[in-house]
Amino acid sequence: MVNRFVSVRQVGMTVALLLVAMLIVIPLFLILFSSIYENSSWNFLKPFEVIQSGGLAGIFLNSLLLGVLVVIGATIFAFPLAFIMSKTDVGKYSKLDIVFMIPFMTPPYIGSMGWILFMQPNGYFEQFFPMLKTVSSSFFSLGGMVLIMSLHLFPFLYFMLKNTLLQIGNSKEEAAAVHGGSFFYRLRKIILPLLVSSYVMGALLIFVKTIAEFGTPATFGRRIGFHVLTSEIHKFISSWPMDFSSATALSSLLLSACMLIWYMQNVLNRKYSYAMVSGKGVKSKRYTLSIFTRVVAWMYVIGLLIVSIGIPYFSILIASLSKLRGGGLHVNNFTTSHYEALFTIGSPGLEALWNSFLFSLVTAIIAVMIGVFLALMIRKGKKTSEKWLDMCGMLPNMVPGIVMVVGLILFWNSPYMPLSIYNTPVMVIVTYVVLFLPYTVQYVKSSLGQIDDSLMQAGSVFSGNYIYIFRKIILPLIIPGILAGWAMTFTISIRELVASLLVLPPSVETSATFIFAQFEQGEVSIGMAMAVVSVGLTTICLLLLQHMEQKRKGVA
Repeated sequence: MVNRFVSVRQVGMTVALLLVAMLIVIPLFLILFSSIYENSSWNFLKPFEVIQSGGLAGIFLNSLLLGVLVVIGATIFAFPLAFIMSKTDVGKYSKLDIVFMIPFMTPPYIGSMGWILFMQPNGYFEQFFPMLKTVSSSFFSLGGMVLIMSLHLFPFLYFMLKNTLLQIGNSKEEAAAVHGGSFFYRLRKIILPLLVSSYVMGALLIFVKTIAEFGTPATFGRRIGFHVLTSEIHKFISSWPMDFSSATALSSLLLSACMLIWYMQNVLNRKYSYAMVSGKGVKSKRYTLSIFTRVVAWMYVIGLLIVSIGIPYFSILIASLSKLRGGGLHVNNFTTSHYEALFTIGSPGLEALWNSFLFSLVTAIIAVMIGVFLALMIRKGKKTSEKWLDMCGMLPNMVPGIVMVVGLILFWNSPYMPLSIYNTPVMVIVTYVVLFLPYTVQYVKSSLGQIDDSLMQAGSVFSGNYIYIFRKIILPLIIPGILAGWAMTFTISIRELVASLLVLPPSVETSATFIFAQFEQGEVSIGMAMAVVSVGLTTICLLLLQHMEQKRKGVA
């Protein structure tokens, strides 16, 4: 029986490695290969020559500069919030953490559009504060772009810093206080050094996400003339004549930069790791706030909620209800006609929404099936093959989405490919599955990690075959992970922009491309109506899933 299990597992591992190679590894390899091999000759300096000859050096530096500035901006927002929510009595309102996830879960291009509508000439800011027109005009600059992206990404750093602060026991700070250490001394000598590991990891991840971001550069960056690598790659592929040579050269540089940063993160994380949780219980120190400091803390929290959530969502909602963009915030200027037009049978908007739903539904189902299979093969990741499979399966999360899409186009549009799916709906589903497969793998792998091997051993002892053990033991225990992976894949797929722009067949639209096209063409109101519907649908989906999971646990 054991030998049969081993042989089945070996076959499964081989299939899993081949599947990951075809879906992920080979497309990424083709980017590197195409960027240095052309006309039957090797040229390892070709990416740099493309940048130099095409005048793209400034764009490369723009990406790096934007990444650094957004890290600084996210730090300014995240660190005070993490300290307030972990070290003061404001932290007892734990439901605020759910609210602070909203900016990160909001599609960047939608948040950017909300800020544009708010700060543009004769926008909502000028209507509220007509005496501050110079502020709105100066917003459309690199500083405004950094602000928008920082407000989108700061929750990621906030949660990492908060979790680390909660693990710092009060005994460390009390020992320093007993020996005369002031608050700022304890902050400098105890708290900040213990935050280095989490901060470095979070800062590098934010840097990668910034240079890999397409939505904000495509909407706000294009408006102010600030171009970055992702927007240029999109231009080379989407504009006629297509220039795949330049696109692959830029993609290879972006891919190399991201992989280098991931490596640096792992090295620094190992170097600056500190064990803060021992066998004893850990209670984090909470500072008692005076009336003044409590007011300041709440003003900071509320102000951050307003600028990160209130402003973009207010702008999107009001724009979707406005008859005329310049009609002002008057009751007579509000209408629901844009929603009626959106849901009219046969309308382009309803067709785009239906396409998004179908693509996302099929993607989520296929991603769950593949993700469960890969997670079962990875298990605890102790063997070399399991480690390689785990690492390769996570690559779509480690590289920019637009780079992964370029690789998939090169692979599936290759003249040597016997099955051509490029420019078909199948290509859209394959692209979505590859981009969001890591979510399902991680969720299911997390559930599998909680299952003790003795359960499987007991099943095999009583002559249960592998299918029976999976159906009766493993599957019921990993259902929460499967549901979470399905929901996350469905939610992100339904609002995906860059992949949809690059691989959708002609005359086919999704909700994301519909919003983007309507905004670019000046039909803002109906585009924002679609944005409200898309965000609302994904939110309802997540809430229903959470309710079902709580009900299932209650029954159990």
